[in-house]
Amino acid sequence: MAGILFSLFLRNIITHSDLMKVLYYIYQICIALPILLVLTLLTALVTILGSLLGGAHFWGYYPGKIWSQLICILLLIPVEVRGREKVCKKTSYVFVPNHQGAFDIFLIYGYLGRNFKWMMKKSLRRIPFVGKACESAGHIFVDRSGPKKVLQTIRQAKESLKDGVSLVVFPEGARTFTGHMGYFKKGAFQLADDLQLAVVPVTIDGSFEILPRTGKWIHRHRMILTIHDPIPPRGKGTEYIKTTLAEAYQVVESALPEKYKGMVKNPDQ
Repeated sequence: MAGILFSLFLRNIITHSDLMKVLYYIYQICIALPILLVLTLLTALVTILGSLLGGAHFWGYYPGKIWSQLICILLLIPVEVRGREKVCKKTSYVFVPNHQGAFDIFLIYGYLGRNFKWMMKKSLRRIPFVGKACESAGHIFVDRSGPKKVLQTIRQAKESLKDGVSLVVFPEGARTFTGHMGYFKKGAFQLADDLQLAVVPVTIDGSFEILPRTGKWIHRHRMILTIHDPIPPRGKGTEYIKTTLAEAYQVVESALPEKYKGMVKNPDQ
């Protein structure tokens, strides 16, 4: 008898869990996503217009920050931030987070707590409204079509890193397929070396469970943003770049769950 009751209890738990998932899918399709599409359009327009009026420092950051926080709130996604006190508000840094999924953007933009510019793929410029908003806000599109374009990108980054504005770069260059980190490219570390700025490792955990690269549905899951101690410049040159890159990788990986530790190369890195 006890076995039958226990079996029924487990079945009810599973049924309840499945019901909650279905209700959440209905909620995100019928309520959350339509609101978020309107918010995205409004945020893009506000950013474009505000930046045109001469306030790119303000309008290029705060509308996106509020937009990202609202996305997490509307999708009922809890967020936890650790280590924000480790960075100074008036100091420029190069932040290097791992890239678990699409929700990394909302976590960084909404909860890093620092005015910054993204260094992003050139292809993102083609996204309607959003691409223009990113351009107006002064975010940096990486163009690797030739040496002159790369040099132009570096010069733009240098111009952006003033008055405590920082730079955020995903050094893997692409989202993970497995939850594990891929290898780090040296671009962000080269820039930090050129400008003699501290590199701040940042660990993102939970974004992969919400919407993995191959996923189609959003799943509720806690996201944790861990800001580690800055790695100050200790010299200049190739060896220092390699040392900083290796240290940053190890620190970022240290705050991941055990199941996601160990490098797995992404095929499109």
